[in-house]
Amino acid sequence: MIPWLPEAHLFPPVATALSEPNGLLAAGGDLSPQRLLAAYRRGIFPWFSAGEPLLWWSPDPRMVLFPDELKISRSLAKTLRNADYEVRLDTAFGEVIRACARKPRAGQSGTWITPEMQQAYRELHRLGHAHSVETWIDGKLAGGLYGIAIGQAFYGESMFADARDASKIALAHLCAYLKLRGFGIIDCQMETRHLASLGARPIPRCDFAARLEALCAHDDAAGRWPAAAIDGHFRQRP
Repeated sequence: MIPWLPEAHLFPPVATALSEPNGLLAAGGDLSPQRLLAAYRRGIFPWFSAGEPLLWWSPDPRMVLFPDELKISRSLAKTLRNADYEVRLDTAFGEVIRACARKPRAGQSGTWITPEMQQAYRELHRLGHAHSVETWIDGKLAGGLYGIAIGQAFYGESMFADARDASKIALAHLCAYLKLRGFGIIDCQMETRHLASLGARPIPRCDFAARLEALCAHDDAAGRWPAAAIDGHFRQRP
């Protein structure tokens, strides 16, 4: 049995999460900004389908990407240097999350990014906690990702691509921007072959929680990221 959350923004210890299904911790509660931020600080995230109760997870091990461990293939490096694209931050958050929600996923018949989830993360964006990294090609949004920033930890939520390498372009620029800001980790939540190919790796949940405690303690004020802060980064020459 898993506990049903009280009205207060409290969660059970992550060590009490089930091993099967891996990481299921609690049910209930709401998607208020206060509860979501309290969850992320502890390494907990919501994941449920339409018609299900709200479920909270903290899997062990945890898939993470350290910003300086991103694997950039030769072909992607060439694209980053030479392709005609623009990278913007926080200019089309709503479009990015809608695109992520409608993108088909292998083995999934629907989306966990329900209208309720979209509304909750748009509110976090309005408050300066949720951010989007966007790849624009020929004036159109071609790919991107979104996630949550707390202190010096970034929690990746989802990405999409409507053009070749468009999501990878966004991820490469996210890693570069986070390194400039002193961020220490990108939470990728679940282990996948695709994430592993980009340099992400699983670490024990206890290690992840300890890192979060240190990184979230840093004072990195909420607020919208500058739109052009990282555009052109990979085209710079020594």
